[in-house]
Amino acid sequence: MTTSNRWHVGLVGYGEVGRILAEDLRKQDVKVSAYDIKLGGDQAGPLRDHAGTFGVQLASSHADLAAKADLIVSAVTASQAVPVASACAPSVKKGSWFLDFNSASPGAKRRAAGLIDGAGGRYVEGAVMTSIPPYRIKVPLLLGGSRARDLAPLLLELGFDAKVASEQLGVASAVKMCRSIMIKGLEAMVIESFTTARAYGVEDAVLASLAETFPGINWEKQGAYFFQRVIEHGRRRAEEVREVAETVRDIGLTPWSAQGTAERQAWVADLADEGLFGAKGTKEFAKSPDWRTEADRILAMLKDTK
Repeated sequence: MTTSNRWHVGLVGYGEVGRILAEDLRKQDVKVSAYDIKLGGDQAGPLRDHAGTFGVQLASSHADLAAKADLIVSAVTASQAVPVASACAPSVKKGSWFLDFNSASPGAKRRAAGLIDGAGGRYVEGAVMTSIPPYRIKVPLLLGGSRARDLAPLLLELGFDAKVASEQLGVASAVKMCRSIMIKGLEAMVIESFTTARAYGVEDAVLASLAETFPGINWEKQGAYFFQRVIEHGRRRAEEVREVAETVRDIGLTPWSAQGTAERQAWVADLADEGLFGAKGTKEFAKSPDWRTEADRILAMLKDTK
């Protein structure tokens, strides 16, 4: 097979992650195709505009993309990880790579691997270990599976910051899922804690107490960031944490924390869809520098619904 910088990379999912990867790959003159189910709906316009700007080819289907790509990167919502693998498998080129970027449970990754490997492709799981936007293609990425060591140096050539976690499939995802119990849970707790504190007028005292206990965290900035990320990406986060719950459940432990986190993230996503935080797609959406603005919107909504 040709060197990785001469590959045709296919991106399944052309949301925030897919567009960032497309931009960084195209800067290296790597040939990129993308497919997203939104291309068939009323949200297609911005995606087509972005593709035109950066020279990304838009595929007509999963099969169309899979038939062209030397490397397929699946970056969709967690619940679609296995369906995407199933949709790509019949057309995947023999020996081509399939990098599963999705925040799915180890069990889901193993099911997806069976579909791709069974069709002659080469499946590698990927676990993205922090928020992508600040790092872009250089986001820390753990790889897993029997072929991870073969793919890692090829991804490095493309600009990824990829490290092999294990040759055992599911280990990288387990690291990601366990981390998400904490990170996504903390987001949900901050929204619940800060909004309640705001309602009682004790937010300054609460933040002062948190700063004393955790002096290394700027809780004003962290609170604003958590509110923004959940408002903007709560739907995707909720799906991820449902996968987290499955990961916990698989060991026989009841995922009380993960279940509650998923509910809170989905609840905020519902409010965002209803326009509580402004119109989606605008520059102002989810960009308030002060978490109090968003908390006050939530409190006003709760007051109106009493």
